[in-house]
Amino acid sequence: MHLKKVRLELGRVRGFPAGNPNHGYEFVAPLDEKGRLDIKAWPAVAQLCTMRHFAPGAEDVQGELICRNSGEWAFSYRLGDSDDEVIHQFARHELREGEYVSVTQPDGVNYPFKVVSVETLHVVPKGAAQPVASRR
Repeated sequence: MHLKKVRLELGRVRGFPAGNPNHGYEFVAPLDEKGRLDIKAWPAVAQLCTMRHFAPGAEDVQGELICRNSGEWAFSYRLGDSDDEVIHQFARHELREGEYVSVTQPDGVNYPFKVVSVETLHVVPKGAAQPVASRR
């Protein structure tokens, strides 16, 4: 298991035929050797599984990657399910550059997001600030 920092950017949608690199997510997750979420490793590193949502004309929003009681994965900004953005069949996806995932945003619509980068994180010792990213 390795912690990875993954960047997703909005895929092709109406109004953005080439996608939008200024709208997306960056998140940290434990991935196995195939690039899939390592569900067994997640509880031990859940506190490190942070995320950031970015969009044009809006401030970045910080949250966390969570696994809900239903087994669904989501980006969450506050306690409770009301603000969660569910990631469709996230555990089945291989998170590799060029792949796509669907995220249900607060308006209830699924949007495609393209995986544009996956970086290995080297976790710093306890008490230090944040994990440090490095290119694969």
